[in-house]
Amino acid sequence: MKTTLLAGLTLALGLSTTASAEVLTIYSGRGEALVAPLIAQFEAATGIEAEVRYAGTSELATLLLEEGDKSPADVFWAQDAGALGALAGVFAELPAEVNGQVLEVFRTPSNKWVATSGRTRVMAYSTERVAEADLPEKLTDLTDAKYKGRVAWAPTNGSFQAFVTAFRLVHGDDAAKAWLEAMIANDAKVYKNNGTQIEAIANGEVDFGLVNNYYLGRYIAKDEAFPVAQSHFEKGDIGNLVLVAGAGIVGASENKEAAQKFLDYLLSPAAQQFITLQGNEYPVTAGVIPHATLESMETVSEISPQVDVNQIGDLEGTLALLRDVGLL
Repeated sequence: MKTTLLAGLTLALGLSTTASAEVLTIYSGRGEALVAPLIAQFEAATGIEAEVRYAGTSELATLLLEEGDKSPADVFWAQDAGALGALAGVFAELPAEVNGQVLEVFRTPSNKWVATSGRTRVMAYSTERVAEADLPEKLTDLTDAKYKGRVAWAPTNGSFQAFVTAFRLVHGDDAAKAWLEAMIANDAKVYKNNGTQIEAIANGEVDFGLVNNYYLGRYIAKDEAFPVAQSHFEKGDIGNLVLVAGAGIVGASENKEAAQKFLDYLLSPAAQQFITLQGNEYPVTAGVIPHATLESMETVSEISPQVDVNQIGDLEGTLALLRDVGLL
């Protein structure tokens, strides 16, 4: 499947396979299992060697800020818009046509970074222990006593932190803090990421989890009877937040031409098709066939809260809040 999806990418991009001495350093908050094949194909298509540092998105964002102009990174590929917004001052401005090819809902007017895929926040739940009547209508319902000890979350996960940043933006810091403290008081269970939450639901450790939409599909692809489903909250609820992964070119990079080739590659039809079919994420450019399990963008637009992903930039404020309530 991977070979088929990526075949012909060299011709599509008009890139040479001639050997090159160029080395591109990528800081990737995206998981190695998904993106390593894409990076390998980029190397094969361009002759540019990629040195990749994998780590959590917030960890790499903090590192970039600490390194400043001395950072060896040329590209930062992040799991969420929160970190990208926080690093706007670190990134070089992109050509206008880069974001011009991205669907408007995912577009970044500042041209400091570009979305590479989209996803939604959802609530995963047990199909064995949760009846339809038990599903909460609103995210804030999860603080009710009936959900005590039954809900999982991942406070160190980049997408969760971007969600909290959006919560703060829409409802204010006091409301965000009150919700976090109420969830802690209701014995929300901490897991390290989205996948471990879904596995915990299947294993009977918890009944609900706050995750990104694309993880469950990976488990169902292996086992159609996997005992977990997912749903959204009521229309406009912050729990239905639309998020993006994206990438920017580090302003201090001395290899911006190669970095731009990498961003162009990520937006190519073959790479976008690979991301949606292999990762269950939404493509950000037109003409790409979304994964069959994804809800339509029309549905997503209807139920999601009105939050500009370009405004989800105060990652430091969110990290401070999470530390203040004892989650970090």
